Amino acid sequence: MNRTPVNPWPWSLRLGYNQAEIVEGMGRQLICAGQTAVDGEGNPRHAADMRGQIELSLNNLEVVLAEARMTLANVIQVKVYTTDVDEALKNFDVLGVRFGRLDAAPPMTLLGVSRLALPPLMFEIEAIAAD
Repeated sequence: MNRTPVNPWPWSLRLGYNQAEIVEGMGRQLICAGQTAVDGEGNPRHAADMRGQIELSLNNLEVVLAEARMTLANVIQVKVYTTDVDEALKNFDVLGVRFGRLDAAPPMTLLGVSRLALPPLMFEIEAIAAD
């Protein structure tokens, strides 16, 4: 799979994502459900801790990807839903570190929502991956 970044403006790179990517030579595609800060039994964790919720949500996404023999490097699109955009942005370095160490900057959308499926949850990440 070949990925070519498309960035008519450089500002999004400072935030860790490309405006778009051309993806060619793709084989499998994995559509991931939104991953949140829940444990293996589906119980919410890290109430009122945005950073903890982002980290656990990414951990859960990595587990799903690994089950499909993929990593964050395979992610070609990210959608983030949060009940507090400002607090999520304060902690977005967590995403930058995880994707950045793989030299990945998938196109991303960040949406503020009034709530997520379970009231203690503040952050949810949905991804599409390919290889």
